[in-house]
Amino acid sequence: MPSRALRALEALATPHGLDRYLELVHPMLTVRELRAEITDVAHPTADSVTLTLRPTRQWQGFRAGQYVQLTVDVDGVRRTRCFSPSCSAHRADGRLELTVKAHPDGVVSQYLKGHARRGLVVGLAQAAGTFALPQPRPARVLLVSGGSGITPVLSMLRTLCDEGHEGDVTFLHYADTEADVAHLTALREIALLHRNVRVVLAYTRQRSGGDLHGLFDETHLAEAAPWYADAQTYLCGPPALMNAVRAHYAAKGIDDSLHSEEFVLASTVAGATDEVSGDVAFARTGARATNTGATLLEQAEAAGLEPEYGCRMGICFSCTQTKLSGCTRNVRDGELNSDPDTEVQLCINVPVGTVELDM
Repeated sequence: MPSRALRALEALATPHGLDRYLELVHPMLTVRELRAEITDVAHPTADSVTLTLRPTRQWQGFRAGQYVQLTVDVDGVRRTRCFSPSCSAHRADGRLELTVKAHPDGVVSQYLKGHARRGLVVGLAQAAGTFALPQPRPARVLLVSGGSGITPVLSMLRTLCDEGHEGDVTFLHYADTEADVAHLTALREIALLHRNVRVVLAYTRQRSGGDLHGLFDETHLAEAAPWYADAQTYLCGPPALMNAVRAHYAAKGIDDSLHSEEFVLASTVAGATDEVSGDVAFARTGARATNTGATLLEQAEAAGLEPEYGCRMGICFSCTQTKLSGCTRNVRDGELNSDPDTEVQLCINVPVGTVELDM
């Protein structure tokens, strides 16, 4: 459609936008918005769901390791969360695969696990994030994951296999038990089909089966990939695993070869010892609450506000708001921000004393 004609139609559709009318014909019929239809639903473990999505024509693809924002309506409220594709970036049918772990308090993940069905249309954002395989591909690759952190590194593994990568690749995954390993069958098939790929499963609560047992230890790396010091390592998992691997790489002086992706936000930062004091004020609504020490997003929600958010871990910037005054601390890196009239991400900043937000 010529851009001039498109602009004319959108002007006529104001204030709702042309896509609001097109979705009355079919929810996948859009001009501007990127959406996706769920074409398949599977449950690889008892607490997860794998969705296969067919994006609309606006989809630009992704690099293995990146994430997308998925939007669904839950009880009439539009909610957005970030998920990493678990499929190859070269999937032949152009579809997208997401594996979502249903956390007990996860509104979106619980909804998807219980209510996702074929034909459901969801909102989708273009892929983003810097956690991705580089070009050219490293000669040796170590992929380390734990729990639901398997998805971005599994995408890396599948992508390397589709590209015919011939270098050494080890996939080291930590799970409580064998029953908790998503895509277990696919991992075993990959190991059988690709002689250069080794899949190593470490069970933290199961003492039989698997290849390794217990929590991460530097001996696990020596067993799984004795050449890891000369490789590029990609890591995604829970904080305990991430911290242990990072500490080991730092001690060995090879931390520049370690690349990681946070998918769980740590609640505190080493060295953040400020006593909780002051208030959090929301200028536009007039609301004011005693500072509890929680993130600004959590305190805004506790005060009855409903700020927009997506990932809740500082990746997507959906929750960014203007701080009018006061000091905040970033819980990821401990950085203080006392400048007035600056933008802050609500989900990863806590108030240090009294803070006023333009909300």
